[in-house]
Amino acid sequence: MAKHDVYVKKTEKLLESILGENQIELYDIEYVKEGSNWYLRVFIDKEAGITIDDCELVSRALSDELDKADFIPDSYILEVSSPGLGRQLKKDKHFEKSIGEEVEIKLYKPIDKQKEWVGTLKSFDAQSLKITLEDGTDMDISRKDIALVRLTIDF
Repeated sequence: MAKHDVYVKKTEKLLESILGENQIELYDIEYVKEGSNWYLRVFIDKEAGITIDDCELVSRALSDELDKADFIPDSYILEVSSPGLGRQLKKDKHFEKSIGEEVEIKLYKPIDKQKEWVGTLKSFDAQSLKITLEDGTDMDISRKDIALVRLTIDF
């Protein structure tokens, strides 16, 4: 298991009681390097939506727990936020909650000379996503070909 996976798992464990006590769910965790900085990003969500107070509460409590556990030797920046309106869908639970929603899919390689597709998420399984395009056509896209899936933002 890569070090970043270990850090994510340990952070997830630290978050369990913090989030449970506050009726907040964990959406995702990333430990990534951007430029010369490492970032530990925690994305949280709840039914009524996340507020800045929720982010502050989780950030302070998690920061204290991370300081006590001290399992990340690198210097890093902790960020706690909502996944946002145009949230990226990564896990099966994200796809499950988004059935019937409009999604934007970016591919590693083109299908029919196109690398970006927009449609309504109809279903998914371990191998593929099925979307309904604007013209009513259903399209299956292999998950291994997908670089990114996110909800579209309507204004």
